[in-house]
Amino acid sequence: MTQTHLGTALITGASSGIGAIYADRLARRGYDLILVARSRDKLDTLARRITDETHRVVEVLPADLNDRKSLSQVEAKLREDASITLLVNNAGIGTHTPLLDSDADAMTRMIDLNVTALTRLTYAAAPGFVARGKGAMINISSVVSIAPEILNGVYGGSKAFVLAFSQSLHHELAGKGVRVQAVLPGATATDFWETGGLPLEHLDKSIVMPASAMVDAALVGFDRGELVTIPSLHAVEHWETYEGARQAMAGQLSRDVPAPRYVTAR
Repeated sequence: MTQTHLGTALITGASSGIGAIYADRLARRGYDLILVARSRDKLDTLARRITDETHRVVEVLPADLNDRKSLSQVEAKLREDASITLLVNNAGIGTHTPLLDSDADAMTRMIDLNVTALTRLTYAAAPGFVARGKGAMINISSVVSIAPEILNGVYGGSKAFVLAFSQSLHHELAGKGVRVQAVLPGATATDFWETGGLPLEHLDKSIVMPASAMVDAALVGFDRGELVTIPSLHAVEHWETYEGARQAMAGQLSRDVPAPRYVTAR
């Protein structure tokens, strides 16, 4: 058991899967915890186990982040609790169902959770982090943020927002003592697939990473100060080339005349 105290980590979607593993790992690193999810029973069970094993202080905060009143309670906690030094924006939903086979209301709820709730929680936490000159945010995106053709387009679009938002936050806040990491998991062994009607056993085992391995790898990336961590990508040079090309292009995207290829011959 470590004696280091790193402040308090607030983790959304903490009752199971990736969020529960983050809770376990962060407590063992020296964080007290605030666990946020809809199920009080699951949160209580997890909190008892973590407290017994690590002797860290673990608070549960049951909340449905798709409900604005519940969301506002978590926002208030982030604004008012100065012990919070880390926000893990993990809560999210997804689907592998094609766009035209999906319900528009369900897609809107996905956007509300994956985009709106994450944004509001970040806005609640960031001013305090900046005022104190320290803090960190880990935002769980997905590989579909850079490969949106893989799954449902609304899901991919919502995760692309998380990546772009994280990159912008880093640009704005890095000089103010606030760290940001976007984690882009590939297929991960959680209930994501079963919930969407595609049991894990129907997936190619070679592409599915255990959730514990994903979180452990992501935390290595966090320790190394990575802005973007892609645990499944072995050939990191592909990402470096991709990101290098994006940054090289950035300074050429706004000009006072169209590119020659768009000028019609006269």
